[in-house]
Amino acid sequence: MIVSLIAALTQNRVIGKNNDLPWHLPDDMKYFMNTTKQHHVVMGRKNYESIPEKFRPLPNRKNIVVSRNINFQAPQCIVTDSLEKAMTIANEAGEKELFVIGGAEIYHLAMPLADRLYLTEIAATLEGDTYFPAVDKSKWQEVSRVHHDADNRHLFAFDFVQYQKKN
Repeated sequence: MIVSLIAALTQNRVIGKNNDLPWHLPDDMKYFMNTTKQHHVVMGRKNYESIPEKFRPLPNRKNIVVSRNINFQAPQCIVTDSLEKAMTIANEAGEKELFVIGGAEIYHLAMPLADRLYLTEIAATLEGDTYFPAVDKSKWQEVSRVHHDADNRHLFAFDFVQYQKKN
């Protein structure tokens, strides 16, 4: 099973502020939806709680929430207490590519296990309180990059970039 991390981040690696996204990029949301649909997605409890209730669980995906609180409830989601158990659940279900969708703590735990990174690299430096882990570019090969200019719907330019872990 391929383990992939998918995230949008600024030049200073911000991925969130006050349990929300500090930007509005509709085409990135569409990219996220299209890339992860029909797959298992793994998220931490705080990330799960940051998703507006009307979008929980994320549709057309098997949602797995990792929480240290064994009594945590996430309706219509699988709740487990470790990333390793989440990966086992997805693997045993026949998943071909598991997507880790955040937040910071889950990304940090998953980075050493990741095979692919799907990063929306936002051409901005913004304030935030949640960060994506540093990516050691010597360990990753960029395999695709698609640029998106700023426009009337997107305040910032950004690139959809895919990285593959080097052998």
